[in-house]
Amino acid sequence: MQDDLNGNMDCICEIVQALISSVLLFQVLVIAHLTAGMANLSRHEKEKYFLTATGETRPFPSLHDPHSRELSVVIPAYNEELRMPVMLDEAMEYLESRQKKNSSFTYEVIVVDDGSKDKTTEVRMIYTKKYSADKVRVLTLVKNRGKGGAVLMGTLSSRGRLILMADADGATKFSDIEKVEAGLKDNMAIACGSRAHLEKDSVAQRSLFRTFLMYGFHFLVWFFCVRGIRDTQCGFKLFTREAALRTFSSLHIERWAFDVELLYIAQCFKIPIAEVAVNWTEIEGSKLVPFWSWLQMGRDLIFIRLRYLTGAWKLQSPQKTD
Repeated sequence: MQDDLNGNMDCICEIVQALISSVLLFQVLVIAHLTAGMANLSRHEKEKYFLTATGETRPFPSLHDPHSRELSVVIPAYNEELRMPVMLDEAMEYLESRQKKNSSFTYEVIVVDDGSKDKTTEVRMIYTKKYSADKVRVLTLVKNRGKGGAVLMGTLSSRGRLILMADADGATKFSDIEKVEAGLKDNMAIACGSRAHLEKDSVAQRSLFRTFLMYGFHFLVWFFCVRGIRDTQCGFKLFTREAALRTFSSLHIERWAFDVELLYIAQCFKIPIAEVAVNWTEIEGSKLVPFWSWLQMGRDLIFIRLRYLTGAWKLQSPQKTD
């Protein structure tokens, strides 16, 4: 009798646990739907134009237009008045040298000031005056949108046949663009700079807690979103114009995990991706807060998968926007 009672209690407990799990899962799905949203592709009126070296306003072109440059370099910047000049000096030296060797090579650099509170835009205008607004353009966002939002707006304003996303801190050696360009051979459409080959050395320098966070994030990326790419977060990625148009047109996340969603979208579209080892150096002044930023990214990774699986998010066809 007692055994039957215990068995019934165990059965009831299992049913209750299953119900609780179902309710929790349902709540997560509801939250995922209610908070789902598309990245804002529209522009404030002030974001539609750039200033020339003489102070005149000119409209930005559109990613939907045919390319008129070989390469566009999109640099998201938030409060980067101190670190950006070092990176830009290296980039411009390389680009100018390459153009002198090959007159058919044309380029542009688009610095996206993501609502900075310092003199980021003013510092960038120095380069516009030095190299002309045809080569260096500054897109100043009215409010902070996050790194993904800044890269999105810069990419939508680019003219290049190839579009490079590069961080403002200059952690990746700029001349490594030749390595990621080589990665586009064999019909590849996206080449991701990668620090995976440096992982063993970096782990030796990190605390146990930060190492745990790093491997936990890598697992979530692999489990929920992207397979076959070991380093999704390196801010040095090269896109063909067509691949950029298809992936960025479907982007939803505007902050740290936007790289993962871009690659997830690319794999859904079966866009071929190469991962290329690049040089990388830790630069002081990162905006990434180790614990909270990783926690936010982990949440975003789960929601990426849930929202696409449940249809809250859909892959979009490229549409021209204002």
